[in-house]
Amino acid sequence: MLVRRAGAVVAGAAVGCPLATDFVLYLSEGAPAVRGYACMRNLEPPHPGDPGAGGGPFTVVGDCVYAAGSDQVRETPCDGSGAHAPQHRVATAVARRALCPPSTTLYVQLTGPQPPVGCARRA
Repeated sequence: MLVRRAGAVVAGAAVGCPLATDFVLYLSEGAPAVRGYACMRNLEPPHPGDPGAGGGPFTVVGDCVYAAGSDQVRETPCDGSGAHAPQHRVATAVARRALCPPSTTLYVQLTGPQPPVGCARRA
């Protein structure tokens, strides 16, 4: 476990989890003393939260994504081993779109403890 947060949570929230988190474990809603969530990391590889691995609760620099609908992307492994081929790779994270390099072909909204805009290039 990397971090544990107590209290009420919103489904899908991973606020306070480190970027290296592999998955978020939501704790029981039945007992107030144990409500909250834990930011988890596998004891051994694979680590889906690592850049390029195709998973984890955050999209980070080094991750690959594919188009998953109108204005939506989803992570996929950069090595092509996933169900969807990588279309873009997040190259940098910046505070606003204007700071992305000219080679940017896609802007990705990032969450967690990192700048909010991912500048992605074709994979």
